[in-house]
Amino acid sequence: MNVLVLGGSGFLSGAVVRRAVAAGHRVWAVTRGRRPIPAGAVALVADRHDAGALAEAVARIGAPVDLVVDCIAYTPADAEQDVDVFGPMRARLVLVSTDFVYDPARRRFPQTEDDADYLVDSYGGLKRQAEEVLLGAGVDALRWSVVRPGHIYGLGSLLGCLPPGGRDADLIGKVESGNRIPLVGGGRFLQQPVYVDDLARVIIDVGSTDATVGGIYNVAGPDTVESVEYYRIVAAAIGKRLLVDEVPVASYLADNPDRASFLCHRFYSLEKLVAAGVKPPDTPLATGLRLHVESLRSS
Repeated sequence: MNVLVLGGSGFLSGAVVRRAVAAGHRVWAVTRGRRPIPAGAVALVADRHDAGALAEAVARIGAPVDLVVDCIAYTPADAEQDVDVFGPMRARLVLVSTDFVYDPARRRFPQTEDDADYLVDSYGGLKRQAEEVLLGAGVDALRWSVVRPGHIYGLGSLLGCLPPGGRDADLIGKVESGNRIPLVGGGRFLQQPVYVDDLARVIIDVGSTDATVGGIYNVAGPDTVESVEYYRIVAAAIGKRLLVDEVPVASYLADNPDRASFLCHRFYSLEKLVAAGVKPPDTPLATGLRLHVESLRSS
């Protein structure tokens, strides 16, 4: 396939580029030219918010594009651009959304792809509005699919999955020094983190499968654990014992209402993905986090 990645130099987009190259596809990546892209892909320098520049960059490919992976669509305007630019090309599109499209106060356990109605003007709300653009356009205008990952971890990102620290550049150093790690609710919220290489493979598979056209799919890892277990695995990988300070949920939310999407159980049904013939992520959390820690310690 000829694969075009919007992004390409970032955490997830870089993993998608590496996966597509390794699979033998011809790959182009649209970036603003500020960071290098993975080896084996061709860089196209353009700002995706400049519709004319994006169209000109795509035209430079000089060959039909089979699959577009949009890792950097954050607003309905971005999805409208995807329809306008890539619809006439008859390309497949996979748009990367987020599990934050689900209202944290109305989640199901496990959460199916239904009830994605969190439309407030936030990261998750704007992603849902972008999804609705594709739903409104239909598959005749653009043969699209959407993936909704939860917490993504792996090479190229920082460790940490829960406030108040979240992704913390010094998490390894803090654990090594015996610092207590503050976690809201003591880290008892359930999560299903997904290893970035698994997610990249699923994205390519979704974009290569006819049965996924017009579908929206949860993508999550094989292990559902309390968030504190994530931190215990990290500590074990560096030979230390995790020490935790519990931050009260109510007071933290009162001061940080915008963090509500992090402070709920986040685990998902993958039945729809499997029914479409796509293999779900399968890297065990302990394996993936060990590789993540090793990559950070060696960098």
